[in-house]
Amino acid sequence: MPNDFNQQVIEEFRANKGRVGGYFEGARLLLLTTTGARTGRPHTTPVGYLPDGGDRVLVIASAAGAPSHPAWFHNLVANPQVTVESGAFTYEARAVVLDGEERDRAFARAVEADPGWAAYQEKTRRVIPVVALHEIAQGGPPNINASSMGEAIKVVHDAFRRELALIREEMTKGGATLGAQLRVNCLTFCAGLHNHHTGEDLGMFPVLADRHPEFAPALARLGKEHERIAELVEDLRRVMTAEDPEPAAARAEVERLTAALEAHLTYEEEQLIPILDAA
Repeated sequence: MPNDFNQQVIEEFRANKGRVGGYFEGARLLLLTTTGARTGRPHTTPVGYLPDGGDRVLVIASAAGAPSHPAWFHNLVANPQVTVESGAFTYEARAVVLDGEERDRAFARAVEADPGWAAYQEKTRRVIPVVALHEIAQGGPPNINASSMGEAIKVVHDAFRRELALIREEMTKGGATLGAQLRVNCLTFCAGLHNHHTGEDLGMFPVLADRHPEFAPALARLGKEHERIAELVEDLRRVMTAEDPEPAAARAEVERLTAALEAHLTYEEEQLIPILDAA
């Protein structure tokens, strides 16, 4: 993409905490900052990504099927430590270029989810690289792109809302089968939601209970809702890890989770954002 186009996307992405319109609307997008292989200067590029579970995501150096690898790929090969902006979070990551069967399996998953990747490969004689970005654990709380605790809750919640909306759309388009990448997307979402609620249960909620005893009923309700959502997440995970997942059953579980999660997120925002921002 031309530099001026990229810069517009970068500015919109940062201003809207990961939401963009136009060419990238509805896509899973991150900002990847690499160190120039020749200049040593930072370069930020919007790139699409694939969830991959655990502490890594995948990016594909397609360059829309151009004859040469994109500049950001050459940069991360020379300097594998990169910075990733997801909209909600900013973190350091280690870039690892996949090879052999691991690369082929990941690329096949991408093609199954979006045939456009296969079209790019057909346009070029180079093997399009797939790169895993492994988050580097820093210790301490995550770096949320927000200026207050209240805003941080809303930013994280909206990231979950966007991802769940994408999964629902993918299921609608999936037809009679559940593709491998769609299953990975669901399982990655489930893991992320579990980690988020565990962090609230063990960290934020006890602190708020100590400082604001008058909010004990609201915190008790939120804790119970976490338990219910955990049950729904486990139901969805069970369907997605079955040997031959049933699309109708998966869609039903996603809808149940969506309804419960949206009600929970809305209630939590109504109850907690005012006291967090007042502090």
